[in-house]
Amino acid sequence: MSVAPLHDIAERWFAVRVKSRCEKMVASIAQNKGFEGFLPLYHTRNRWSDRLKAIELPLFPGYVFCRLDPQHRLPLLTIPGVLHFVGIGKTPAPIEDAEIAAIQTAVQSGLTTEPWPFLEVGQKVRLEDGPLAGLGGILVGTPNGQRIVVSVTLLKRSVSVAIERHWVKPVDVTERLLTRAGGSSPVSVQRTSH
Repeated sequence: MSVAPLHDIAERWFAVRVKSRCEKMVASIAQNKGFEGFLPLYHTRNRWSDRLKAIELPLFPGYVFCRLDPQHRLPLLTIPGVLHFVGIGKTPAPIEDAEIAAIQTAVQSGLTTEPWPFLEVGQKVRLEDGPLAGLGGILVGTPNGQRIVVSVTLLKRSVSVAIERHWVKPVDVTERLLTRAGGSSPVSVQRTSH
């Protein structure tokens, strides 16, 4: 992974590592300081001894996303609970705008969204229909149906969204084979002559 020099990066999305259970507070203070922040949340039920309670949790625990010029990051670093920017050494690494846009689209869709293990291999798909039309990701199957997984590569974290089977169109087969061939399980094509 290469990191662009800071002077070449205007306002981009960055991941800020924060202390556990400080995500909402950090996002709120960052917004009050004038930063564009993004804290994707999901709804879940937590069982306590006497009842079930619906709660909101971060999709990416320990991280808050902020869009900023990295040369002006000091006010963000002074927020209680902020640990550091995700990057290489002391150089913050930007996150692709398309990855943040995909997560924002998934969260705003109203569909069931939850954290998902990061997947590096799998079938890439594009959704052709439904509220997520145009969104690309990795198709996975679960006992409850199909989901699309969208990822933030820098953090090695992913989010899954429940989808309808008829929304999905596979990405070009040739591209999938080339991707697999470059991965840990090579694909070889053998021809037999008769």
